[in-house]
Amino acid sequence: MSDWRAWVPRAWSLVLALLLLGPALGPGLLLTYDMVWVPDLPVRPDVWGVGSGLPRAVPSDAVVAVLDEIVPGALLQKAVLLVALVAGGLGARRLVPERSLAAQLVAVSVYQWNPYVAERLAIGHWPVLVGYAVLPWVLLAGRRWRETGAPPAMLLALAPLGSLSASAGVATAVALLAAAVGRRRTGPVVLLALVANLPWLVTGALHAADARTDAAGAELFALGADGALPPPLAALALGGIWNGEVVLPSRDGVLAWLGLAVLVGLAAAGLRRWARRSERRDVVALVACWVVGLLLALVTWAAPGAVAALAAHVPGGGLLRDGSRLLVLCAPLVAVLAGCGAVALLDRVPERTPRLVLAGALALLPITLLPDAALGLSGRLEPTTYPASYAAARDAVDGAGPGDVLALPLSSYRQPSWNHDRKVLDPLPRHLPRDVVASDELVVDETTIAGEDPRVGEAAAALAAGSPEERAARLADLGIGVVAVDRLAPGEAPAVAGRVLLDSAELLVVELDGSVADRPVPTSWAVAATAAWCLWGACLLAAPGLAVARRVRRGRVAGVPT
Repeated sequence: MSDWRAWVPRAWSLVLALLLLGPALGPGLLLTYDMVWVPDLPVRPDVWGVGSGLPRAVPSDAVVAVLDEIVPGALLQKAVLLVALVAGGLGARRLVPERSLAAQLVAVSVYQWNPYVAERLAIGHWPVLVGYAVLPWVLLAGRRWRETGAPPAMLLALAPLGSLSASAGVATAVALLAAAVGRRRTGPVVLLALVANLPWLVTGALHAADARTDAAGAELFALGADGALPPPLAALALGGIWNGEVVLPSRDGVLAWLGLAVLVGLAAAGLRRWARRSERRDVVALVACWVVGLLLALVTWAAPGAVAALAAHVPGGGLLRDGSRLLVLCAPLVAVLAGCGAVALLDRVPERTPRLVLAGALALLPITLLPDAALGLSGRLEPTTYPASYAAARDAVDGAGPGDVLALPLSSYRQPSWNHDRKVLDPLPRHLPRDVVASDELVVDETTIAGEDPRVGEAAAALAAGSPEERAARLADLGIGVVAVDRLAPGEAPAVAGRVLLDSAELLVVELDGSVADRPVPTSWAVAATAAWCLWGACLLAAPGLAVARRVRRGRVAGVPT
């Protein structure tokens, strides 16, 4: 392929990412559902997974808390989203066993512009999107490991980066195993997959007593319809997220059916060509990932009772509740087959037909069939700026006496006017420099899914006391030293006696008297978590060192001065 043809898919991937994000790249921070970024996330115990609640944002929060000491949070967020989208498309392009420009363009389009990506952007699952970007590269690195007999240096970085959340880590581990196990590699592959997931595995095990989740969530989080498509067909089209609020309007009509038909048609047309041009092991790896992802999604829809029992009785079993999340494993095969299918179709048209124009039309099909994903999901992804009171609250809490913070009202999500009336997980706790006790209950379709943090229940019981003074005393006995109230959030926030540190239109911060010292982290927890994080960090940082060492060694073997 000539130089300009090699650069066209790269440029196309960047164009798609810019078009998809649109206004999200503007000034400010993007806050949508679970995507809660702040200007400077404090480095505190819960980002390392040793707070009182389950470590749901491990290791992603720690990575952000460290990096935003160097890069401002708003800039870091935009860089993460843009790089993730572009890297995913370029990885899918490399997976296609065709040098055809049409095949690569279509693979890039399908991988970057689909319901899975759009819906995860809308719901704010950015660590999942990072894992999605890493997935094709893990498959490519696994192939290289098989070919050379040595693990590629970049795989030592890819595996941890692909495991910034628990579900992303599971998907990355499945892809790594599918691509690289065999012969003498099996032990090292399993070890790498384990180390890449150590932070959330170890800190999750420390919370095992509280890691059983409400069975009511299984049916609510199961694979769902994607607009007009029923759940099984939605899964084939890489859709089916449980939250109908984030599904784009175009999925409610004929475009959803046309999109499915085009995707299945391209995949069917490219199946034989892909199988003939690929190594058998590459075929097995991609098919295995697709089967595992699809089956895990379908089980949540077909047998929600079994998933509920698993979540309720097995610590960590709730990880599999979100049926559509692991469809990430299906995307590489879908993109590759679509790319091969495009070439198969172009080979059947008459020679006089302008093939380059047809190739461009095929590459544009995903955008045409999901048009409202453009420009930040039709304006849904619009950044905002925090009110000044949030920085003031951080300073107030930083100067207060001992004890953790209680965030009120005890509800998980907010819909503040300053965030364009968009729903978002309570952002106040992430601003504050201490561990925060905040509600982890979730209300879906008027069904309340109980949280797991025992301190939330204890705080709720203390708030039920008869007077502000008694509430303050009971909270202080629980290790609460500050109460922070979001005045714009719906729900009850009982008055608590104490010294007012901040009184603004948005926030009220009150310091309590007599609070016990800050909650200590048990020594055994600190040792276990430190070991896990050190191994994870060593794996990540070893990648450039190994790459340099191998380059030096090759130079010496070739007799080239280094």
